[in-house]
Amino acid sequence: MQAEKTNTEGRQWLTLVGGKRVLAVVHTVTYTKRLLDILSLLEADFRLQVVFTAPPHAFGDEVPLFLARLGSAVVPWDDAVRMTFDLALAAGPRGVEHLRAPLITVPHGANYLKRIAGVPGAGVAGLRRQDIAPGGRLPAAVVVPHHAEVDELARTCPEALPLVSVAGDPVHDRITASLPLRDAYRRALGLADGEKLVVAASTWGPWSSFGRFETLLPRLIGELPDEGYRTAVLVHPNVWSGHGAWQVRSWLARCSRLGTVLLPPRADWRAVLIAADWIIGDHGSVTLYGTLTGAPVLLASSPEQEINPASPAAALAVTAPALSAAHPLIEQLHYATAEYRPEDYAAISSRITSEPGRFNRNMRRLMYRVLGLGQPAHEPTTVPLPHPPPLDTWGSEPWEASA
Repeated sequence: MQAEKTNTEGRQWLTLVGGKRVLAVVHTVTYTKRLLDILSLLEADFRLQVVFTAPPHAFGDEVPLFLARLGSAVVPWDDAVRMTFDLALAAGPRGVEHLRAPLITVPHGANYLKRIAGVPGAGVAGLRRQDIAPGGRLPAAVVVPHHAEVDELARTCPEALPLVSVAGDPVHDRITASLPLRDAYRRALGLADGEKLVVAASTWGPWSSFGRFETLLPRLIGELPDEGYRTAVLVHPNVWSGHGAWQVRSWLARCSRLGTVLLPPRADWRAVLIAADWIIGDHGSVTLYGTLTGAPVLLASSPEQEINPASPAAALAVTAPALSAAHPLIEQLHYATAEYRPEDYAAISSRITSEPGRFNRNMRRLMYRVLGLGQPAHEPTTVPLPHPPPLDTWGSEPWEASA
């Protein structure tokens, strides 16, 4: 769809006309994945046309290919800011003050885990005034996952409080709905009975666990038994975008040749996380979502200077054992299993959302209210995740994220 389709000459080429138009603002691959879960709530509604736009972003180079593979209608950013839409959705603040549409903002990850390191008083990423009201313009609605975030907003942007909707977290609900399929996911991944899967996950930035992969991944290869163990690596899409896909694969090439599975940035990692026997992570969203799975967590990195002290990442940092360079890795995995207390991790995961299982209901109601339409006459269900392909195929056939 192009900008000229807003006029009479362009509209003659459309088959369905007169409906409401929804704009998905996708700055990065991470933001795109989050919005796909939300946009699935609008499927099968012939009253709506969804189009995508990709504003300029430092980590946005993978977005055009992702959108092309989705087969989505894309409006160039320069055209999108001159057009009018009935609803816009965004998981990041950059440039959204220029849109001509009622805007709903959503977080792009689990909770609000990071504060701006190195800048005293800079605040929590995603909850600062410039995040909520970029350019001084308030959105139509601010979606947060938990009631605890309302207190932070009352301090940073009190004028946004009437616009806050505590809707929950779509990834939390999708993972929770999929937990009964763990054995099926493991079979689909090609794991044999009794075979153990170790998942190493990294967020992005200088304090992430990716900086320790140079020593961690060789340990996963060299210290774990050749038989009975598989390893998979989940690297934040911003790492791929910031350094280049070729460079990331080059850094990890030897590990890949020796059997470590590197998930591509567009991959849907959630079924792999559910299938894990151990998760080695950091203060990022993937590690926090791992607390839902029942897998023991070890932390390769938990930087105090970048963790929001009021977030569940801070609680995880003092609960999960820290990976040590001085002890055999297999002993540390077994220690994490022996020390694992489900109730401790349940207390942490309960901070991801205060509306467990209700995101779809809450979010759909909000979107249709902003659109000025009645909701479809059916319950918005949470669909379990699809079965993943075998681990051995991920290098040659990247598994795309699916809504």
